[in-house]
Amino acid sequence: MHSKIICGIQQLGVGNTNTGEAWAWYRKNLGFDVPVFDETAMAEQMLPYTGGKPHKRHAVLAINMQGGGGLEIWQYTERKPVFPIFEVQLGDLGTTIGKIKSRNVQATFDLFKERKLDLLGNVVKDPQENETFYVRDPYNNIFQIESFHDWFSTGKGLTGGVSGAVVGVTNIEKARKLYSDILGYDKVIYDKEGVFDDYKNLPGGNLKFRRVLLARTVPHQGAFSRLLGDSHIELITVYDREPQKIFKDRQWGDVGFIQICFDIARMDSLREECKQKGFAFTVDTGSSFDMGDAAGCFAYVEDPDGTLIEFVETHKVPVLKKFGIYLNLKKRNPEKPLPNWMVKTLGFNRVKE
Repeated sequence: MHSKIICGIQQLGVGNTNTGEAWAWYRKNLGFDVPVFDETAMAEQMLPYTGGKPHKRHAVLAINMQGGGGLEIWQYTERKPVFPIFEVQLGDLGTTIGKIKSRNVQATFDLFKERKLDLLGNVVKDPQENETFYVRDPYNNIFQIESFHDWFSTGKGLTGGVSGAVVGVTNIEKARKLYSDILGYDKVIYDKEGVFDDYKNLPGGNLKFRRVLLARTVPHQGAFSRLLGDSHIELITVYDREPQKIFKDRQWGDVGFIQICFDIARMDSLREECKQKGFAFTVDTGSSFDMGDAAGCFAYVEDPDGTLIEFVETHKVPVLKKFGIYLNLKKRNPEKPLPNWMVKTLGFNRVKE
């Protein structure tokens, strides 16, 4: 059996109270203006995380064609989405920050300031001495705008797609059994402890942390690896307080970062590897699953603290949706990236303001 292929971070799932309004915010401010799918349907596969009942939802998977992962903008439509029952602070267990790449951090900050967005402090230096800043969306989700080296294409926007995430954990070594050993983020960019200047304006950011930034030594492979690009995962542990689970007493799909999703190939190999290493799938659709304009199969695992990681094996995506033209990935060598011109045809579906 061939080994699994990790193509990159496909998307960061973001639960909200109004998908249309949320997507408009992400389009205008972060450039996620190309929909891969926009679907209203019944969520029937996630019963372990939705109270054992299927729920109707509206979801949009949107990407930024300059490169990086997308956002899956997700909303319950017949159940009121629930906000966290406490103020989420850095180090709480789950995905606390989404990382967004920028060509020019200061210029992006100035633009956001002009638009009167909810900026958390000014431009500061991260532990690598790179410029960065933090902004909060209308649903209290925090995004880190960071300088990044890897781009798929050149556009007018200052930002690209998702370049990673910050995940609160109780034990970094245990968490790395998933993030490093299975997902391949095995290269330590930094491993630092202390009180950090770039965290001081974030909720709970004035405490002592251990921060480990992980990247991959082996480049991503697969159909969309050039579009999704490089990414990293930052694992953090807070000292001097007991962290809480971000989704405590709530359901998957409620307001917040609901999952980190990886685009993969050879799901059968990944399923067996995860089982052998103690991270058996908790949700598994098995065969191809229709997601409206797209199709594929997906599965979920939990990290040692219960944070959800999704795997999607994409089988079909719309290229020219209005003409009924779709790309069938099941007929291609899963190790080879698609030609750039073919990936760029996704941009024909761009939603213009």
